[in-house]
Amino acid sequence: MAVQSLQTMQEGDSKTMKFRKKPVEVEAIKWTGDNLKEIIDFTGKHPKWGKWFCSFEEYEIHVREDRNVFKIFTLEGVMEASIGDWIIRGVQGEHYPCKPDIFEQTYEAVDSQQVSTKERNRYE
Repeated sequence: MAVQSLQTMQEGDSKTMKFRKKPVEVEAIKWTGDNLKEIIDFTGKHPKWGKWFCSFEEYEIHVREDRNVFKIFTLEGVMEASIGDWIIRGVQGEHYPCKPDIFEQTYEAVDSQQVSTKERNRYE
């Protein structure tokens, strides 16, 4: 049976079909509640961060007082990462949180080398 590509599907196709997620590599970091600096290094700061906070210490207090939730600004709105969640950098440089059980079912480690700062900074 031939596999139909998404490009050749007709707009009117309404039957239920099965799809397989494409194998792509992503970068991710786990939010532990104690690694805020590493999380900020990974995601970068919001453009208005400097207007909202005078220092990293002030921001750290804010996060702790706000249930230890790390907020991620996405195209879909503000998403929250709770302690234990993974923060993923997608294929277009976007960031989003993922619950640990979903992350474990969806991803596996590629290798044990850490991503270099140079590679990380290409998205900032």
